[in-house]
This record gives sequence, structure tokens and C-alpha cells, in this order.
Amino acid sequence: MTTAQTRYAIDPATAKTLDTQGLRDHFHVGDLFQEGKIALVYSHYDRLLIGSVVPAGSALTLDHVAETGTKTFLERRELGVLNIGDTGEVAVGDETYTVAHGEVLYVGMGSGAVTFSGKGRFYVLSAPAHRTCPTKLIKVADARRVELGSKEQANERVIIQLLHPEVCDSCQLLMGYTQFAEGSVWNTMPAHTHDRRMEAYLYFDMSADQRVFHFMGQPSETRHIVMANEEVVISPPWSIHAGAGTGSYTFCWSMAGDNVDFTDMDMIPMGDLR
Repeated sequence: MTTAQTRYAIDPATAKTLDTQGLRDHFHVGDLFQEGKIALVYSHYDRLLIGSVVPAGSALTLDHVAETGTKTFLERRELGVLNIGDTGEVAVGDETYTVAHGEVLYVGMGSGAVTFSGKGRFYVLSAPAHRTCPTKLIKVADARRVELGSKEQANERVIIQLLHPEVCDSCQLLMGYTQFAEGSVWNTMPAHTHDRRMEAYLYFDMSADQRVFHFMGQPSETRHIVMANEEVVISPPWSIHAGAGTGSYTFCWSMAGDNVDFTDMDMIPMGDLR
């Protein structure tokens, strides 16, 4: 079973007027991981499509999705698949890939139907593409690792870059995840924006009673959204995207837009935040 919903893009002036529920209606994605289902959210920010596939012992096929306006899902799109569960299988054409926890499968444009099976909990991200890049399984050992932060600033972390130009060729999709050391809780602070592309965050590896306060909005008009385990926040190009948790956690970041330069950021001085 496949379900899909659409989230429309709104401007920062409109976002200023939203109450808590309004912010959540536009930018928060909950109840995404549903056993035996493919659940998709089609965002009008850079046409990024966010979703999950949880086979739960069956086989689920991602093929035609009406929101893309094409006969097959990957006719004019590329796909990134992160497994946040136990080991599962993903079949693309005549090839079946075994995807372990923390690994990413990149699937190039024009690859046809994609079938998921096994015990995986698959987080899927798809962006429009204008060229075909080779399908590739990216193991954790293959990733580019960047260690940042400090215990003193409560942000000691490692950025694990999987869909990154130095690791795997893609058209416009970037993705990876950030893991925190014990006792560190702050991500992406000092904050930044990147007006040339949007971003989405999946927060996971959290206990049921743990929360992350995700900060968004223009630097002079910040708001927050409270995030639970396996929930996603959509971050517009005009918005900061930072967070602080009640304990250590992991988050998957993904980007789509004008370029694949990970460091293309407009840094915001701490004194400018309001």
C-alpha cells in the first residue's frame, strides 16, 4: 500500500503568522514509518519527496506515484535509501542489494521499479534529476567522516557523509547523518541558511520519551518544533535549521537544490539570532 500527501511551499512572511499547529501542519512530518506501507510526502520545496518503506515481512514496490506526473517513479528522479532498521533487501532491476543498518543505497534516474523486503526500516528521499548516475550501495566504511564540536559546547559529533561528491555521484541529492557523543545535544549551531537549496531532517535513535527542539525560521524570527523519534522536519531555503535534544540522538540530513557543495552555507552570527 502506498500513500502520499503534498506539502506546499510558503514564504517567510506567512510563516511568521503561524501558531504551533500551523507550523507543524506545514513543516512537521509524523507517523511516517508504518508497517507494511510506503508513506510519501511530496514537498514543493525543490520538489523533494520524503518517505518511508517498512516491509514488515512482505515485499513492497515503489513504482508509479501520481504526484510525480510520470509513468514510473524514477522516470525523471533519483533516489536515496537509508536503512535505520535491521538488515533488509532492495531490488533494482535484476540486482538485489542487501542494505544493513546505517547504509545508503543510491538509485539512479530511469532505474524502474524498486522493491523493498526483509526487516529494514527504509527512509527514502527523492529529487528531480536531469542525468542518470550509477546505482550504488554505500557502506558506512565508505562514507566521508567529519568530526566536529566539543564536549564543552555540548555538540561533539561526527558527520557521516554518504551521498556526497567525494563518495557517490548524484545529480542533486545529498544525504548523510550526524551522530552525537554521549552528553552532546546541539546540532548545527551556530546556525546557517542556504538560500540555494532546501533541507530535511529525520530525527531517530531516540527513546520514546526523548524529544528534540528543532529551531527554524528566519534568523530574526526563530520558532521551534518539538520532534519525537522517527519524525521529519522540512526546512525551507530561507530558514535556519538547528536543534537541541533532551539526550543524544542521530539525525539524517538531506538536501536538494542548485548545487551539491556541502559547504555552501550562509553563516549566521550568534548575535543576529532572535
